[in-house]
Amino acid sequence: MDDGSPTPPSPFPGVNVPEYSVSEISGAIKRTLEGTFGRVRVRGEITEFKRYSSGHLYFSLKDEGGKISGVVWRGSVSRLGLVPENGLEIIATGRVSSYGERSSYQLIVEKMEYAGEGALLARIERLRLKLAQEGLFDAERKRRIPRLPRVIGIVTSMQGAVLHDIRTTIARRFPRHLLIWPVAVQGEGAAAQIAAAVEGFSLLGRPGPGENLPRPDVLIVARGGGSLEDLMAFNDEAVLRAVAACPIPVISAVGHETDTTLIDFVSDMRAPTPTAAAELAVPVRDELLADLTHRVARMGSALNRIAQTARLRLDRAASGLPDLPSLLSTARMRLDDRSHRLDLALPALLERRKAALVAAERHMPAPSALFSDRRSRLSLDNAALGAAMTAARRAAEARLGRQRLTAAPLQALCRERQAHLLGVGNVLESVSPRAVLDRGYVLVRDMAGDAVTRAAGLNPGQRVTLVFADDERLARIEARKDTAQGALDL
Repeated sequence: MDDGSPTPPSPFPGVNVPEYSVSEISGAIKRTLEGTFGRVRVRGEITEFKRYSSGHLYFSLKDEGGKISGVVWRGSVSRLGLVPENGLEIIATGRVSSYGERSSYQLIVEKMEYAGEGALLARIERLRLKLAQEGLFDAERKRRIPRLPRVIGIVTSMQGAVLHDIRTTIARRFPRHLLIWPVAVQGEGAAAQIAAAVEGFSLLGRPGPGENLPRPDVLIVARGGGSLEDLMAFNDEAVLRAVAACPIPVISAVGHETDTTLIDFVSDMRAPTPTAAAELAVPVRDELLADLTHRVARMGSALNRIAQTARLRLDRAASGLPDLPSLLSTARMRLDDRSHRLDLALPALLERRKAALVAAERHMPAPSALFSDRRSRLSLDNAALGAAMTAARRAAEARLGRQRLTAAPLQALCRERQAHLLGVGNVLESVSPRAVLDRGYVLVRDMAGDAVTRAAGLNPGQRVTLVFADDERLARIEARKDTAQGALDL
């Protein structure tokens, strides 16, 4: 069978074993491998993965029985379909080729895919446990979605119905300003684009290239449904950490209602569909207006009730108050009456006091008729008292003649004069013997005018003067037969 390979002549006669050069045998092996394994799919676990500065990727695929080297050229990296990493079980599609300079063969990979859902789920579970231990799924970290955001940021693909559904739903419920950051939602580089979009929205509003753009109040990260492999970009660790670090509240809406990705755990709120995410982001305008109208009506009714209650309370308090004008009028009339009566009462009071003083002076006994040893002192005291009373009376009469007193000063003056007069009267009563005589006593004087204080000093037949309260009588002392004391014969 002629396979096209050259048949070199044998250098030794009689020997039929062909002879090849190194280059020839390497080329023949390469042609054989590439011809036999032109396009194959190899399943194995990635190990010894390296990314060179040239952009090429070098790794090995291994299973329980062997290992094969693999390479991804720089031009095929963007079309791989996933991001290779050590420990990932994949199915690599490519061709087998040899490298003659090292006498080795390798698998030139053009496409990678996960080796079944079991491998994907195991990888997702490992990442979930890791992030859960770090606390990225804790409820305490989740932020509250604003009630009515001004700007909504959307991270999704420009193709497909997802963006259309979100825009139409927001326009129907409550139109808001939208900022769209288009990204790839599956395939190679999708995770990096999604993470960059989330981080970029976080930087808006700060000094820099995006300072003229408003910063969103809420983010929606969304894509349509798909297989587990299609949704793997939303299970990527870089995307999850970007969402966890984002200061803007994030709503995740990835896949259909039954689809679950790790971004649902780390986001602040999960929506079952992209349309539901738009409904969670904004309220219904008509419902909000109706609620505000209802609240305004209730507030108006409450204010009216409060005003009515306060008015009733004020009316009850006002009805309990007295008639102030009437009270003032009565008080004014009473004041005028008291003032007029005071004007009339003060002169009358002074006249009565004057008459009482004159009568007291008229009935006072002569100082010489009292006790001889006290005569001089009483005469001086009575003279001084009479002079003081006369001066006070004259001063009061002079003041009354010069000015018209008002009610308050007149009352004070009356009280002062009344107290003074009472004091003078008490002094007169205390020194006047007539106060004693009014109580039924009699003052006995001898003919010389001296007071007789002892009966032993009287002799029978002696004449004495008896001083009563209203008059004087002469009497003679007579002896009594039944006693040694004398008797008075009037």
